[in-house]
Amino acid sequence: MSILGTRISRKRMLMILMGLFIAGNLISALAPSFGVMLTGRVVASLAHGAFFGIGSIVAAELVAPEKKAGAIAMMFTGLTVANVVGVPLGTFIGQNFGWRVTFCAVAALGVLGLVGVAKLVPEMAKPEGVRLRHELAAFKNVQVLLAMAMTVLGFGGVFAAITYITPMMTEVAGYSAGSVTWLLVFFGLGMVSGNLIGGKFADRHLMPLLYVSLGALAVVLALFTLTAHNRITAAVTIVLIGGLGFATVPPLQKRVLDQAAGAPTLASAVNIGAFNLGNALSAWLGGLVIAAGLGYTAPNWVGAVLAASALALAVLSSGLERRTAARGQVVAGSVPKTATAAATAAQH
Repeated sequence: MSILGTRISRKRMLMILMGLFIAGNLISALAPSFGVMLTGRVVASLAHGAFFGIGSIVAAELVAPEKKAGAIAMMFTGLTVANVVGVPLGTFIGQNFGWRVTFCAVAALGVLGLVGVAKLVPEMAKPEGVRLRHELAAFKNVQVLLAMAMTVLGFGGVFAAITYITPMMTEVAGYSAGSVTWLLVFFGLGMVSGNLIGGKFADRHLMPLLYVSLGALAVVLALFTLTAHNRITAAVTIVLIGGLGFATVPPLQKRVLDQAAGAPTLASAVNIGAFNLGNALSAWLGGLVIAAGLGYTAPNWVGAVLAASALALAVLSSGLERRTAARGQVVAGSVPKTATAAATAAQH
């Protein structure tokens, strides 16, 4: 879908993707069997990575260069608010009116989104001279690959814990099963706050923001093995995990766009896929430690290790960038000396 997005205007591509989202949810809503329902989910999922990837580019291009991360964060605010509002609303509709009505409601929201894109997103020229080989060339940049690896590990750290939040909160903290929905709302509120903070500081202090957020996330996840045993501290920790985890989203997405500036479409979309890969990887690892008999809080240690690994990659990325910059200064500094020597020789 991202490759197709390089051949037509970005506004039109966003509208096509919203159309796929609507169609997928309607297929699920009207599905006569479980297999057809799953097919609808796959159709809807085709829109996900490409929509947020292309949407990030559009948001960044609509503002001044020094405000790119803030614009990306504003777009992702929709995703975070959806976790605050959509989770309890979708659960309420499903429990009271049936799951088909939930899918219909989501499709209706998709129609609103489509109208919003059509009316409010300005026309943007189709990317010129973009070819698949140009888009793939971005993956030769080690900084792009490191940013994506940070995305996988950093966000994986978040969902190592959140994937198993229900058994952790009911079996360890002592919450009722019905309280988990509202705990996820707290998580969503943390996501909104972290996303906005990340967007505010990423334009000026991108790497320091990553150091602080990833380091703090690793510490908080490790402490969650202890705070999960108390209802109040568990709730506070969930908010912190959401905030610290999503504080990394705008800077990581902006870093990918900056490093793949010549061909950002595919790299931007793949980085969104990296979030999902991190979710899947961490859920699998968290399941392994629970199955090994280490308890429902064990995935928090997995998350802490993943977040710490992402921090190590951030330090490595910054070090490589400084080394490259220093090497460039040395080369640039040698040019005037050579020119001076040549001029002196010419005079003699």
